[in-house]
Amino acid sequence: MTTRSRLVLAVTAWCLAAVAVVVPLVWLINTRDWGVALMLLVPFAVYGLLHLGRALEGWARCVLPPGEG
Repeated sequence: MTTRSRLVLAVTAWCLAAVAVVVPLVWLINTRDWGVALMLLVPFAVYGLLHLGRALEGWARCVLPPGEG
């Protein structure tokens, strides 16, 4: 797998994870009376997404051994 395809796969995976986390969180905050309390979880969700993005970037930019890429 080339570095470019790893980068595309990492970006795609992060976008899917971000949508999977953000959309339900926003929907619950918007539609439920108790959803306002979920706003306390938002900084942790953002931190988790940032951490996931850094991990995926490290995986995508790793140097492949000669002859493997």
